[in-house]
Amino acid sequence: MAQSGRKVERGEKQLLIGEYEHSLDAKGRLIMPAKLRQDMGEKFIVTKGLDGCLFAFSQNEWLNFETKLKSLPLSDKNARNFVRFFLSGATECEIDKQGRFLIPANLRTAAELEKEAVIIGVGTRLEIWNKETWEKCDENISADEIAANMTMLGI
Repeated sequence: MAQSGRKVERGEKQLLIGEYEHSLDAKGRLIMPAKLRQDMGEKFIVTKGLDGCLFAFSQNEWLNFETKLKSLPLSDKNARNFVRFFLSGATECEIDKQGRFLIPANLRTAAELEKEAVIIGVGTRLEIWNKETWEKCDENISADEIAANMTMLGI
């Protein structure tokens, strides 16, 4: 089980960072890394994410995200599909006494989670990946491409 990461304080908010490998048990439960439990809280929201992963939000971050979704125009088909994508699979998860949480079958299927998973912190949310999918994605992240686009992104 590889684990690396820490949380970085930014005023009152915590920045979720790091990479954590864990195995799902036979019931589809995954350990929430101890370093992230306090920031995520006892209950949090997991939903379908982009690029083949799941997104996990603390209750507060979910409310922020939900507010943004509510502000999208109903008249825009892309906006409606965006809202449907994130809200239709969203579920509240709760950490048990062993530090595990159950990922529902529909979300495990969406992210192709079977045995090995990787949880990564990406600022305001966590991403939960099938280990192989994450490794392929991580291999394709090019520092040179990122550097070339930093100005366009305002960094």
